[in-house]
Amino acid sequence: MTDNVRDQYEAYPYPSRDPAEEAKRLVVGSPSNLLEVNHYLFGGRRDFARPFRALVAGGGTGDATIMLAQQLADAAGPGGTAGEVVYLDLSTASRGIAEARAAARKLTNVRFVTGSLLDLARLDLGTFDYIDCCGVLHHLAEPEAGLAVLTDALAPDGGMGLMVYGTYGRSGVYALQDVLRKLTGGLPLAAQVSYARRLLNSLPATNLFARNPVLRDHSGSDAELVDLLLHTQDRSYTVEQIAELVRGAGLNLISFIEPLRYEPATYMKDPVLLRQLAGLSPEGRAAVAEKLAGNMKTHVFYVSKRPPADTLAWPEGPEAIPCLRVLDGAQLAKAVQRDLLLKGEFDGLALKFPLPRLATAVLPWIDGKTTLGEIQGALQNLDPRQDWDHFKAQFDQLYQVLGGLNHLLIRYAPE
Repeated sequence: MTDNVRDQYEAYPYPSRDPAEEAKRLVVGSPSNLLEVNHYLFGGRRDFARPFRALVAGGGTGDATIMLAQQLADAAGPGGTAGEVVYLDLSTASRGIAEARAAARKLTNVRFVTGSLLDLARLDLGTFDYIDCCGVLHHLAEPEAGLAVLTDALAPDGGMGLMVYGTYGRSGVYALQDVLRKLTGGLPLAAQVSYARRLLNSLPATNLFARNPVLRDHSGSDAELVDLLLHTQDRSYTVEQIAELVRGAGLNLISFIEPLRYEPATYMKDPVLLRQLAGLSPEGRAAVAEKLAGNMKTHVFYVSKRPPADTLAWPEGPEAIPCLRVLDGAQLAKAVQRDLLLKGEFDGLALKFPLPRLATAVLPWIDGKTTLGEIQGALQNLDPRQDWDHFKAQFDQLYQVLGGLNHLLIRYAPE
């Protein structure tokens, strides 16, 4: 990265975080939730109580680092050895905030390193089972070189969670960045922020940025505005470009998050039109979905050196354990019991997803511990008609929706 990029994050650590808030909440998200990592990259069979090394390449103010370190500490349990998280970032100001957040949680399983991911070989940090790199590759002069460096640091059976900017959802951003460069070129960054605020208050209603409803980052702190509109090195990606980037690094694209966002049938219901897409690859379908939706400002996705068939967890048999990532099964069952419709929103786009009849009976049993076989057995005790085949057909329909929304994930008991 350039000196200008480093100076930006020294002056405006990103994202804006207050270590005192660690007492109130754990910031969670995608990628790098351990349930997700296990589901998408380790077939649901990874035991995080065993040694596990994670790298957060471009750790910023610490969101992914703190989330991973806390979840690994929880997985280790009292007296256990928590997996190690290595935080890497070129901004000492950002690192200071991340360190304060770790201290507030009394986390001892984080190693903090100042530097660029491009220097990984020189830093000699070893190899990693998992690498998180969010919001970094699109700020590199050569993203391909950055991903190649990360790939070299990845264990053979490991994987990565990545995030890059999406082209269509950032409509208006790059034109406004160009205007601001012409208005503020050579001015100190603080002055550029002031001019940017003035410009935002005077945009015509026809401006593409003003008309883009998914761009809200600038309404927060100055750090968010700087990162969105005053960054000196910034590019975006389409699905096709992501696929090319991943292939170029010798990696396999495992899944976008959330999978249903990348499915054309989410946006287009005409069966005649959908049949025309039947022969497309998963990546081809994702590219169509991105263009139909038009509102994906970021792309979150998992990649691995192994193919999806070797990494993705599936609810294949009675021993599978369904896990809700953030939702509560009993509360969700009550919310959908009247019409069996799950209502949601993808960046301003309201959507409804029909659930199978058995959903309200199954959901309260999903606690991350009970297997599918145990759930089916309990339901059959109440209704003899709920044999395995009938139950599994209903669960598969439920999984298609909740799994597609990244709410429902699968794990297996450690071997």
